[in-house]
Amino acid sequence: MNVQIDLSLLYPHLFLLIWALLIFAIDFFMTEDNRPSLGYLSIVGLIITAILSFASDKGTTFWGAFRADTFSLSFNIIFIGSAILTIASAIDFVKDRLKHHGEFYGLILLSTLGMMFLASSSDLLSLYVSLELATIALFVLVAFMKRDLKSTESGLKYLILGAASSAILVYGISLLYGLTGTLTFAGIAEQLNTSFMGGPLFILSIILIIAGLSFKLAAVPFHMWCPDVYEGAPTPVTAYLSVASKAAGLAAMIRIFFEGLHSSAAEWIPLILTISALAMVLGNVVAVRQHNIKRLLAYSSIAQIGYILVAFIAVSELATTSMILYMIVYMFANIGAFIVVITFYNRSGSDEIIAYAGLSKRSPFLAISMVIFLLSLVGIPPMAGFVGKFYLFAAAIQKGYYWIVVLGVLTSVISLYYYMMVAYQMYFKSGDDNSRIKVNPTLAVAILIALAGTLFIGVYPEPVLSAISGASVTLF
Repeated sequence: MNVQIDLSLLYPHLFLLIWALLIFAIDFFMTEDNRPSLGYLSIVGLIITAILSFASDKGTTFWGAFRADTFSLSFNIIFIGSAILTIASAIDFVKDRLKHHGEFYGLILLSTLGMMFLASSSDLLSLYVSLELATIALFVLVAFMKRDLKSTESGLKYLILGAASSAILVYGISLLYGLTGTLTFAGIAEQLNTSFMGGPLFILSIILIIAGLSFKLAAVPFHMWCPDVYEGAPTPVTAYLSVASKAAGLAAMIRIFFEGLHSSAAEWIPLILTISALAMVLGNVVAVRQHNIKRLLAYSSIAQIGYILVAFIAVSELATTSMILYMIVYMFANIGAFIVVITFYNRSGSDEIIAYAGLSKRSPFLAISMVIFLLSLVGIPPMAGFVGKFYLFAAAIQKGYYWIVVLGVLTSVISLYYYMMVAYQMYFKSGDDNSRIKVNPTLAVAILIALAGTLFIGVYPEPVLSAISGASVTLF
């Protein structure tokens, strides 16, 4: 059978692959003093990839396994944006603390490439392979500081638990394939709508798939790796992991459950509902007791995925739009907060919250930026987090899930307490070191971009909503 393969749909992916390999190659020929320029070169490649993503055609290829549509484009921008902000924040960190610059930046590009393929996957096999491409690079990045015991320990934990979750996921996929006889999401949906009647093995396959993907999301009860990995990994990697990995897991779940398993929503909604409630409660309650800023943001991220899953149970166009919007909002606020953490760590060498005492006097710019990012994560207007949570909760209310929305509002109040404890240290406590903190121009630009996104979407979200509205149409 003669089937034409349209490689033009893959131009952004092929370009990013070539660029990543180019970064690896150039690193061999650069002197130590010039290696920081690899970070800027990586950012250029990511910007070109974003432009190609906007310019490329929409359609399917490789026998329907790859689909370029508004949904994949929306997530590609999240992945690319996360990588750009991460690399911009990492240049000084890598120069001062890491030896292998090319490998660090190249692995971030390869992980981003895997996530981009994942967002365009239209069958279970290509989705799984793409997810592994993204995750394997992250295993290496988490343990990149080989001489740091916490980094190597967190990398080993992430590798072992990640391998276990991948095995669980592929077992669930194999069960679903055995029951429906197809790997494509469209084929699975057709089987469920016509001849296939479900059963215990079908329920088991759903449970296993949710368990495997919940690890990528750090959703309760599959969150056990998150605090240790966030604390031990190089902070720029933690920033990237906190957003891009979650966005990848969410894209996979939306593709599988909204496209393939939409008609069997009654079987899996109660499980997602339970995970959402547990994530919001555990993430926010345990965060109150944290003294390390990276562990606090780790538990915060667990709670944030709980808020996102509040909309997931709605299984609607509004739910899809609200989740993509929130991931964009979360990208700016969460990576922005981590950039402040990286900037402060570069100067102080500490991630303890008490070390932030007096930061408002040492660097008013860093202090006010951190407060804005944290208020956005809470969902306080006019920050973008308020708009994001409003649409998440609206999607759930539209389908009558009032109690989970009430729980989301109550746990957001808890988050306000522990976020403002950081602000309290910065503005109302005096630190031992009163020297001024000079912010590197690259870090300052990255923070300003994150601030612009956080404030602009909070005040005027219509352009973003209009741009991503077509994503839900492709699914329903």
